[in-house]
Amino acid sequence: MDQADFVHMVRMSEQASAQDSRAYRRSVAAFAALGYAWVMGCLVLAGGLIAWLLPQLLHGRFRFGLLWGLVAALGLLWASLRALWVRFDAPEGVAVTAREAPALFEALERIRKKIRGPAIHAVYLDGEFNASIRQTPRWGLLGGAVNTLTIGLPLLMALDRQRLLAVLTHEYGHLRGDHGRFAAWIYRTRLSWLRLHDSMRQDESVASAATQAFLNWYFPRFAAKTFALARQDEYEADGIAGRLLGAEVAAAALVEIEVKGAWLQQRFWAGHWRTAATAALPAGPFQAMRVQLTEAPEAGFAREALRQALARVSNLADTHPSLRDRVASLGGQAVLPEWSRRGCLSLLGDGAERWMGHFDKQWCKDNANGWKQHHAWLGRVRERVQALKVARATSNANELVEEASLRRLLDPNADLRPLYEQALQRSAEHPAALQGLAQTLADGDRAARLQALQRLWDAGQDYRWWAARHAVEELETSRPGLVHDAAALKLWRERRKQAEEGEERAWEELRQTPYFSQVGRHDLSSFELGEVQAELTRCKPVVRAWLVCKMLREFPRRRAYLAFVELPGMSDEDRFELCRWLEGNLSLPGPVLVLWAGESPTLEEIRRGAFEPIYPLLNA
Repeated sequence: MDQADFVHMVRMSEQASAQDSRAYRRSVAAFAALGYAWVMGCLVLAGGLIAWLLPQLLHGRFRFGLLWGLVAALGLLWASLRALWVRFDAPEGVAVTAREAPALFEALERIRKKIRGPAIHAVYLDGEFNASIRQTPRWGLLGGAVNTLTIGLPLLMALDRQRLLAVLTHEYGHLRGDHGRFAAWIYRTRLSWLRLHDSMRQDESVASAATQAFLNWYFPRFAAKTFALARQDEYEADGIAGRLLGAEVAAAALVEIEVKGAWLQQRFWAGHWRTAATAALPAGPFQAMRVQLTEAPEAGFAREALRQALARVSNLADTHPSLRDRVASLGGQAVLPEWSRRGCLSLLGDGAERWMGHFDKQWCKDNANGWKQHHAWLGRVRERVQALKVARATSNANELVEEASLRRLLDPNADLRPLYEQALQRSAEHPAALQGLAQTLADGDRAARLQALQRLWDAGQDYRWWAARHAVEELETSRPGLVHDAAALKLWRERRKQAEEGEERAWEELRQTPYFSQVGRHDLSSFELGEVQAELTRCKPVVRAWLVCKMLREFPRRRAYLAFVELPGMSDEDRFELCRWLEGNLSLPGPVLVLWAGESPTLEEIRRGAFEPIYPLLNA
């Protein structure tokens, strides 16, 4: 099923759901029943063939055709049993009991009673900034369900009690009432088909050919047909959280999670790994995170994080709606809230400190090798900085900008303005130097900052989106003694819109054109490449990675990239999420599209078209 057909089927399902929700749900149930009917039919067929063939062979009627038929029937039986009994991995994290965290379980029980939901069989704590409820089939496609709630320790640190309860109510809301039970049953069925599809993809036996052929036809259609149901279920779960805790609380929780999640990714983790410059052994992050997550994010960062979140639209890559749509469904507006003043680790009772120590210790153990490599890498950065400093008198603009960039890696608060000014003395309109200068000017020096951004805008279209975005952010920020400039803000907003349209065209070009056309070897310097390799080292699922340059017609001079990663042992949904995360977190000097080795592109296509891998390091 190609992408166009998938999109068409999703749109048709959305339309059917909007026109007649009950009829749509009946059609989904009928299509789900088709999958069950196929499995049971194969099971009956296999059993009948075995019952007919086995006695003939036992009574001496040995023929090659009968033996081959028995082998095929046994294979079909095995494939059918696999479909009926799909195994699922245990949740990651540490199980928490009611005895260890009575306040948490009391809160969950109150939520359960209010929404009349089923029991939660297990609660887990992990180190992610997230919460999720997982209903897995107890006996594969045969039925039954196990409800597991996973709560991230950072989420307990970041949100006050009411907002955390809104998040937990949303998760519990997926299991409520008749609609919730139906959606949960479809979700479990979808999960079973997905797991079976992934497990049989590498099975090349003749006996599995029929199962694979059916799954290749059935699963993408089942996923498309149930997409509208899954998305509607998200809205309904939000609505339940809004009714129980208040729409304002639920909306504030969504925004706070979005902004603080961006802060964790972009600021906290970067700063934590930066301490490897002076510490050879890893330090646990959660104690430091506990303090910082209860502090208000810097105002400019929070505004920009929210703006970027609101710019994202609901799409077919994820059944979760966009932040804008979720807040609108609650009847509110997505604005920066009053930040949570304290977390709710108290829900864990007396064991909070113990859990903190456990996850700090586990993090250090899991990241010991990556920390060691990053420590060595930052040592090489210091050596390079020192070499550039010694030769500064004869350095060109590129070398001065490189020194400034490397110094920022070691200390984001370093005074880099003199280096950028010196680079501009040697190349007056050097874009990267103008970009760096705009970042280092004092907050109160609006005129100088806007002048640098104007020069960057004039320097070429490759940096225009960045310039316009930061100019709008500057003009929207109220500063003591500065008068609001409505005309300049209007101009820069128009420029930002114009530049964003170009960025969208470039992204579509990067995403939609044939992957291995107009590509070349990556152009990273040794230090740029080293930083990317260090980041891949910290991403444990990645076993190999390739990086190529992509030539864009929209921005011929821009550095743009395609990254290919090999991610064995993961579901396609998890691979998709990890690739999107890498796109936002790899330190590349230009946009990057990250793809995994699978059906398109295949591992063989990547080996042929992406040159040599950049990771793992051959001498690691």
